[in-house]
Amino acid sequence: MHDIEHYMQVDEDKQSDTDFDVVDAEQAEAVIEHKALGDRIRRLRMKRSMGLVELGKKTDLSASFLSQLETGRVVPTVRNLARIAIAFQKDLSYFFRDDAPITFRILRRQERVRLQRNANASANFVTDSLSALISDSSMNPCIADFRASEEEVIFQPRLFEGIEFTLVMEGRLTLVSENETRTLETGDVAWLDGVRRRRYTCDAGQTARAMFITRHRRN
Repeated sequence: MHDIEHYMQVDEDKQSDTDFDVVDAEQAEAVIEHKALGDRIRRLRMKRSMGLVELGKKTDLSASFLSQLETGRVVPTVRNLARIAIAFQKDLSYFFRDDAPITFRILRRQERVRLQRNANASANFVTDSLSALISDSSMNPCIADFRASEEEVIFQPRLFEGIEFTLVMEGRLTLVSENETRTLETGDVAWLDGVRRRRYTCDAGQTARAMFITRHRRN
């Protein structure tokens, strides 16, 4: 999720002090379930031929609680997950890595993490993160929905060292990049240098959908 938060920036003139990105709670639960944290903990334990009591002594967690973690009846807090990771000499990120081969991955619609500008169900700019498919953190894809609003909806990406790819999937967007203005219709594609100041605008009362892929330049 942090990749989308780093990438997204709404026009400051349009953004209120109360605007913030909100992750849908049900989708967050779906991500946790998809990662099968309990199965990963159990596999680590079995590889070490370690019983629940022994793991409990190492982590200061009860054997019954660890059993519930492994069977998915409870979800571990970050603190407890960190204790387990340290016990097995693993990085915390181990529990959230995708085990599927890089050559073939599928991200189901219900597994995508959706962010919206605020908690209001009528938020006019919403993004679906697709980054769970990408093992290379320098590439960040997302799908953005520009919803109908009484005012124009503006998306102003952050500046970064790299390339931005934009595909308009539905509707029409106006792209202003420094001194250039272009209209992007459905099916149009744009490549931009990430260091250029730019914004995408959807006219008032209109809707649009676009895919944004950023490729950050490696140092």
